[in-house]
Amino acid sequence: MNKSILIADDHDDILEIMQRYVSKEGYIPILAHDGDEAIQKFNEYSPVLLLLDVLMPKKDGFEVCRRIRKDSNVPIIMITAKGEDGDRIMGLDIGADDYIVKPFSPAEVMARIRAVLRRIDISEEEEEKDIIRFSGLEINISTYEVWVQEKDINLTKKEIEILWLLAGNPGKVFSRDALLDRVWGYDYFGDARTVDTHIKRLRSKIDASETLNWDIKTVWGVGYKFEVKHD
Repeated sequence: MNKSILIADDHDDILEIMQRYVSKEGYIPILAHDGDEAIQKFNEYSPVLLLLDVLMPKKDGFEVCRRIRKDSNVPIIMITAKGEDGDRIMGLDIGADDYIVKPFSPAEVMARIRAVLRRIDISEEEEEKDIIRFSGLEINISTYEVWVQEKDINLTKKEIEILWLLAGNPGKVFSRDALLDRVWGYDYFGDARTVDTHIKRLRSKIDASETLNWDIKTVWGVGYKFEVKHD
């Protein structure tokens, strides 16, 4: 796992102090003395977070932030001697995650780093809850996207919701009425054959090959289940 943090500042004393504190936290400090070096080392090391001074030679922190935000959402904490609200607002507007004014306590900077990275971890954890994966299959219910063998499959909203429900409960048999209740809602008065029609279309679109270890199975007289074959 990459645990490098890029520290960009043109003052050697700040680099030395923050290098020591970052190392104590178990991260690998990557140092840059100007904006050009910050961009070069960001591209080289892909750090998990940037501490970015605003007033640097060659390119200032705002320009570095803008460049990085074109391609990456990596957390950025801006550091500056300026305390005006306009600078803080500008830093946040161009994509910084936090803003610290000099002089600062290194312990406070580390607390801010931990807080930003914790938010990222929680966000990624929540995002992961919205994804179901099996061999050759990925369902993302938050974006309503399905991939089968790395191919984006064009499914309707209901087809994705049926697949999400079945794949989220492998081996469990759902009756047609249960699927109607869970996917269409209790106030839906349509025919249970609607489920059969959607399952038929879903199967034809995902076209699960024999190389995959899962399939949507019909349990005659009962309903449907997502079956995973174990070797």
